[in-house]
Amino acid sequence: METTEKTTYYGHGSAAERWERARLFFDARDYAGAARTLADLVAEVPEQTGPRLLLARAYYHSAQLRRAEAELRVIVERDPVEHYARLMLGRTLQRQGRHEDATTHLRIASALAGEFEGVGEFGESRDA
Repeated sequence: METTEKTTYYGHGSAAERWERARLFFDARDYAGAARTLADLVAEVPEQTGPRLLLARAYYHSAQLRRAEAELRVIVERDPVEHYARLMLGRTLQRQGRHEDATTHLRIASALAGEFEGVGEFGESRDA
């Protein structure tokens, strides 16, 4: 019975109300509560990046790293130049001890942010 009440609470209201509730949970550092609220919302509007990215962040902060990775991979697959999703994916992979996989995404995120390690303003090597 208690599970039904919790599910009803987290899923109660319009999509806009649930989005606002999820943001309040997240801001209060109740990442698990934010994730419970966002999971159904993302299922309803899977094409929207904002709720999915916040869900990935909630999973990341609540140490649900495999779930965070799955959500971030969906975003990156749809939008390969989504800088923050790339950065988060790299950090999520790092936390899982998958440093080699993480490096690729972290480098892409740096390049998308304009942070070219070892390259000067006009493409010349800084090491020369």
